[in-house]
Amino acid sequence: MLRSFMSRVILIGILLHLYVGIRLIPSLPVGTVGHTLLALWLVVSLLIIPQGMQRRDGAPRGLRKFVTWVALLAMALFSFLLTLTLIREGVLLVCAMISLISPAFALNWPEARIQMITAIVVVVGAALMLLIGVYNARRRAPIVDIDIPIADLPTALHGFTIAQISDIHVGPTIKKRYLDPIVDAVNGLNADMVAITGDLVDGTVPALAAHTQALSRLRGKHGVFVCTGNHEYYAGADAWIAEFTRLGLRVLMNEHVVLDHAGTPLVLGGVTDFSAPHFGARHRSDPARAIAGAPAAALVRILLAHQPRSCKAAEAAGFTVQLSGHTHGGQFFPWNFAVRMQQPFTAGLVRTGRMWMYISRGTGYWGPPVRLAAPSEITRIRLVNGPQSA
Repeated sequence: MLRSFMSRVILIGILLHLYVGIRLIPSLPVGTVGHTLLALWLVVSLLIIPQGMQRRDGAPRGLRKFVTWVALLAMALFSFLLTLTLIREGVLLVCAMISLISPAFALNWPEARIQMITAIVVVVGAALMLLIGVYNARRRAPIVDIDIPIADLPTALHGFTIAQISDIHVGPTIKKRYLDPIVDAVNGLNADMVAITGDLVDGTVPALAAHTQALSRLRGKHGVFVCTGNHEYYAGADAWIAEFTRLGLRVLMNEHVVLDHAGTPLVLGGVTDFSAPHFGARHRSDPARAIAGAPAAALVRILLAHQPRSCKAAEAAGFTVQLSGHTHGGQFFPWNFAVRMQQPFTAGLVRTGRMWMYISRGTGYWGPPVRLAAPSEITRIRLVNGPQSA
């Protein structure tokens, strides 16, 4: 079954590369040599992209590291080329229809010139999108301030701050040098607690332990709390749970803790990833179990749940707020429009039933080191007294 799936993926990749090559290359004014080089690049792209997505230990070195970077950048560049080529088809169609229906409004350009100009725009546009996307992804995530209004919030909890980070994906292209500034920025917020909503890693403990050591420096007045994401399970969840614990992080596995803030209780729960049952029944995500036994006096109940899809069960269980990640906000155009096919919400603060949910766009990235139209974030969340609805 896996071989059949991979065969289909490879066939689709071949067809898409052929489509882009046939539609763009002949229209570009680069001569025979240029056309040949562009065709060769598409062949290399087709062959190397799978290398970036193969199973890996998360810490490639030497030539393997170089190939991984090239493959992931090629994947993003081809995605932009394909998207802009499809948009170009629409532009060409509109130009052709105008020429037929209203010749007076048509461009007085030969069709070949229109083809050439639009092909140049596609190639230059894709290159610029890649450069901007790499810059956005590789810079330290900016701090985003969010207020969550909660009706009848106890006075002691007004202004309670949570520093949320999510989806860092320490792995093939994200290492210690990327993580250190994130830790420094979070500590600079002096938050009441730090929440990490999953997908911290993208590789095994032996490969990445040296690069995740910086997490031991995270500080929050009430501690640093973690829920597992799907990528922890891909990389060996039990081993990572033990490693996170060794680093001083509190991993919440369908359980809660009660934080005493200036004499007022606050319940903080955490669940395993929504997809965790695929990796063992004991890891089944269970918001009801996470809140079981919570003191009735605690009016504010916050859940850390990697995927927004946990929201229905969380709201039914009685949580006030859910903090999630997973979506990356789509990470880069046009995938930010596709996320809603798999998740109920893409990013930001939303109301779902009686519960607020905040979905982080993520603090790192996954796969291609690119972010476009979906910026990364370190989120400073503040609980404030306010109405029940936005």
